[in-house]
Amino acid sequence: MRPHRVHRTSRRAVTIGAALAGSAALLAAGISTGTAGAAPSDANKGALPASLSAGDYLSLVKAADAPAAKKAVAKELKLGSKEALEVRSVIKNNNGDTHTRYERTYDGLPVIGGDLVVQKTKGGDTERVTKANDAKIAVDTDAAVAAHKPKKSAAKGSEAPRQVVLAVKGKPVLAWETVNGGVQKDGTPNELHVFTDAKTGKKLFEYQGIHKGTGTGQYSGEVELGTTEADGKFTLTDGERGSGRTTDLNNGQSGDGELFTNDSDVWGDGTPANRETAAVDAHFGTAATWDYFKDVHGRDGIRGDGEGALTRVHYGDNYVNAFWSDACFCMTYGDGENNEKPLTSTDVAAHEMTHGVTSATAGLVYQGESGGLNEATSDIFAAAVEFHVDSEADVADYMVGEMIDINGDGTPLRYMDEPSKDGKSLDFWEEGAGDVDVHYSSGIANHYFYLLAEGSGEKEINGVKYNSPTSDGSTLEGIGIEKAADIWFKALTEQMTSTSDYADARRATVAAATDLYGADSAEVTAVEAAWAGVNVNG
Repeated sequence: MRPHRVHRTSRRAVTIGAALAGSAALLAAGISTGTAGAAPSDANKGALPASLSAGDYLSLVKAADAPAAKKAVAKELKLGSKEALEVRSVIKNNNGDTHTRYERTYDGLPVIGGDLVVQKTKGGDTERVTKANDAKIAVDTDAAVAAHKPKKSAAKGSEAPRQVVLAVKGKPVLAWETVNGGVQKDGTPNELHVFTDAKTGKKLFEYQGIHKGTGTGQYSGEVELGTTEADGKFTLTDGERGSGRTTDLNNGQSGDGELFTNDSDVWGDGTPANRETAAVDAHFGTAATWDYFKDVHGRDGIRGDGEGALTRVHYGDNYVNAFWSDACFCMTYGDGENNEKPLTSTDVAAHEMTHGVTSATAGLVYQGESGGLNEATSDIFAAAVEFHVDSEADVADYMVGEMIDINGDGTPLRYMDEPSKDGKSLDFWEEGAGDVDVHYSSGIANHYFYLLAEGSGEKEINGVKYNSPTSDGSTLEGIGIEKAADIWFKALTEQMTSTSDYADARRATVAAATDLYGADSAEVTAVEAAWAGVNVNG
């Protein structure tokens, strides 16, 4: 098989008058006032992530995962004799610095919330260590009471309970983790992780593992897509981007689906009645997101290993949602109301695919403030992807889901300049923000990102009008979406951990901006001011 005509989606998408080469859930089930300095300055290129091939990345992981290397790090960190490290991922910067993300085990049991990041210089010196939980682990792994072992749920997709050490908050404890399957009320697959005390049976913590979140597409128009030809047939298999596939679930709710195949390499007609149309939009959005992370951040695929994910369209019947699942390493899209408004626009595709990037890096737990940061990260890079593609059919903006008309009145799903315009999202941090649904607490970071990129007050960008307030009444100037996204990506991949909250995100972005632009730079001042603008103060 050979990959068929492919283009890079980083340039402006254009209408082509010839046959073109085809190619978590989205919804909820002290800075003083004044103008932030934002004089342009160049980033320290050495602090930017290096562009690595899949082979180079896997070599880094292999070296870091060598038993001797892990033991040396554990000794340096003064971990207990029962603790061990497992490598999750490695980020390498242009200057040779590495940021190795580890998971921990204790007496052979997984430590939930035990992840940490170690930054080393090119010379091998440890420069920074960031832990999800600094508490010492000292639990009796033989103390589990059999009477308190949960039963496996009968729902399809459930998993048998496993013993773990729960260290998400406070003192680590011995616990049982149970994964309950089935489906949620709106038809989304269920992957609810429930943790109970191994001694008492009391529920301690839970989070949802499902992140709801030539062809002619309904939203992207006429576009070029990556396809593969074999024996005179063409499939929606993108050989230039990890052989990612787009399949038709035929309105089912399980399985990989049927790979889109035809004889002409011309896909869809722009109408929802043609089943290929939703596939065109989803396949294009996946390619656009892949290209963004590769072109801008040097990341070769979701995990950096060059492997493409599965994209499934036509999930369920009248299913008004889209989601990412680690279990199938896939993005899945419903067809919307009356099966006429598929949730396959570019920003939605970027949102879902970014959940995979977050899972492969910071692993932000999908609950509380970390869950809000997880959702916001997907919205942030959805906007960044739109501006990178710069499409005439889907104009870049700071709104989420404006093309899919999920509200039925032409309004977007979420606003980044003033999140509360949707009636539910938070504009500013407040006590109890972690108790708000993650799709709405995400408004805090979305608003921060908009303020950092574009500033406060009234303005018009690409024909869209914005008016962004600040919690402290300050007037802010933006530094541009490219710099804002570089800072967030560096903070996400090098600083944030599974339990990061908004205060942690502030520290991480200030550190990232400092590494990139210097401690006294206008960019660091702008980051601090933008966080103050959403009531997250140092």
